[in-house]
Amino acid sequence: MVRTPSTMLPLGTAAPDFDLVNVDGRVVNFAAAAGPKGTVVMFICNHCPFVKHVANELASLGREFMPRGIGFVAISSNDVSSHPADSPEQMVREAEDRGYPFPYLYDDTQEVAKAYHAACTPDFFLFDAGGRLVYRGQLDSSRPGSDVPVTGRDLRAAMEGLLAGQPPQSAQIPSLGCNIKWKAGNHPPYFTP
Repeated sequence: MVRTPSTMLPLGTAAPDFDLVNVDGRVVNFAAAAGPKGTVVMFICNHCPFVKHVANELASLGREFMPRGIGFVAISSNDVSSHPADSPEQMVREAEDRGYPFPYLYDDTQEVAKAYHAACTPDFFLFDAGGRLVYRGQLDSSRPGSDVPVTGRDLRAAMEGLLAGQPPQSAQIPSLGCNIKWKAGNHPPYFTP
């Protein structure tokens, strides 16, 4: 388990678009996933212990904030030839077992992960209503094996601030998780093994 931090894409970056297949078979793009007040794009997977540690909280946050106008979408970009637990078939089961209320999309080419400069699972990006990045970083400071409870504190505060019309917090802490499992020869320039 390689502990990899997020790349901290510059605030104000426009949300890259995508057309990816959801666990229900329909194709979802950024506009379809977006909420009227903002959008959370998160890179997760099924097997990662960091994601497993927070997965139930992700479902809870979706149920809490989607009715308040924040769209949510999860994307898995891992190479399934090396990590079959992250296959689209297993994603269907994971979404059902966790009760994800948001789309869970598969990024087979890994081009969407590259466009977002995603580096780890989980990796979180919050965009405002205009599709501009206002938060990127950790869900909270809990990690597998730590005594810190999973609360979603950092992402929750960013969403509450967005809903209240506050400017983005300048102090944002990178997420930390397993590195995205890149296909051989497909590593992005920002990847460090």
